[in-house]
Amino acid sequence: MSAVHTKDRSLSRRFLLRSLSGVAIGLPPLTAMFNANGTAYAATKVAPPNRFVLWFNGNGIPEKYWIPTETGADFMMTPCLAPLASFRNDIHIVTGLDNPSARLPGPGNDHHRSMASLMTGTQFTGRGAGGPSIDQVVATKVGSDTRFRSLQLGVSQESFGESIQRNMSWAGYDRALPPEMLPNKLFDRLFGAREAGWISRKKSVLDAVQEDAAGLRKALGKEDATRVDEHLSSIRDVERAIASLPPNYRRVDPPEVEGDMKDWPRIAKLQSELLVHAFASGQTKVASYMLTKCQGLSRFPWLGHTNGRHHDYSHNVGKAATNNGLEGLRIQRDICRWHAEEFAWLLGRLKSVKEGDGNLLDRTCLIYVHEHAEANDHKNNGLSAIVAGHAGGLRTGLHTRTTGTVADLYLAAANKAMGVGLAKFPSGTREIPEIFG
Repeated sequence: MSAVHTKDRSLSRRFLLRSLSGVAIGLPPLTAMFNANGTAYAATKVAPPNRFVLWFNGNGIPEKYWIPTETGADFMMTPCLAPLASFRNDIHIVTGLDNPSARLPGPGNDHHRSMASLMTGTQFTGRGAGGPSIDQVVATKVGSDTRFRSLQLGVSQESFGESIQRNMSWAGYDRALPPEMLPNKLFDRLFGAREAGWISRKKSVLDAVQEDAAGLRKALGKEDATRVDEHLSSIRDVERAIASLPPNYRRVDPPEVEGDMKDWPRIAKLQSELLVHAFASGQTKVASYMLTKCQGLSRFPWLGHTNGRHHDYSHNVGKAATNNGLEGLRIQRDICRWHAEEFAWLLGRLKSVKEGDGNLLDRTCLIYVHEHAEANDHKNNGLSAIVAGHAGGLRTGLHTRTTGTVADLYLAAANKAMGVGLAKFPSGTREIPEIFG
């Protein structure tokens, strides 16, 4: 362990708990890392960085249950948005967004074309997206000084579809960056997998850094020592939770295998917890999060909907036994409300991690999108999005109906929240002015 001088607040933000076997565990934000006001790192005099998350759910929305009727500060939370009620002052609902490249003639179906345009502003090539996705554009600008330039996370472990349906992050033309859908692999990537005992979960990665951690605790004040203990305990909790997963959660199956009846909320919370650890320990500033696939075929046993698959429920065509008329819309409502529940859980975890004079959510910008608006119609104009966090002075507690494009929203977030100075992005012409202060 390198020297630690906490009395003069000189503990480096890059400090790691290390072992001879290669484990390196980053620390959460500690008081000893900051100046007296908590506004900048003491060692570098630089303010903590902002982070960016692009969050995706597939198969569109039921507009009547998702989009608020009212605009401005007095909008009512709809059934799909209800899980976000306690985060009203941390979010901005944006509706009316256009996705124009999705309507250009070309190969593929509506999902292919909409997904390529949504993530990159470019047309579907017949194999993938025609350019880099917005998360990768941001990562190129801000990710060079972190361990991971960006992370790609997934939850729904299905292998259905083509590359454009299974991936949301793109490094460039037809260059997909697949999401890591298996929590055990994401854990090993973040914390190390150098010994068979760790890989089989018979030992903890924390065993390798106990000596280093004990030395650090002696040099810290009581509050910081407690925070380190909580941080390590939460890592151990995730490790145990991953170890308790059945064997079939450690592989990606075709949709027809075992009826696709896995517990995706269980996986989502593990993935979200690992993302929070990655942000808190400074391992990355940028992430994409693919909760469900584009044109996904997941089932939803935890919601009681197993007669059909997600894509079936999004269309009133009778593919699912109960999917007709209002009943079909109600099922899609339940699915989209679960999406919002998982997003709210991530917001809550980010908000719970103290960082200097604020918390992680204060310095994060999250954008939540779908490839379609009204699901049944494959509608690719009038799209809805949620912008969350407080990076860049996000104006919160509002519903704004706009006439801009999704790319215009990305331009505003990239420049206002992440400060990347992005002059243009395909299909974007201006920064939407109403979103950030």
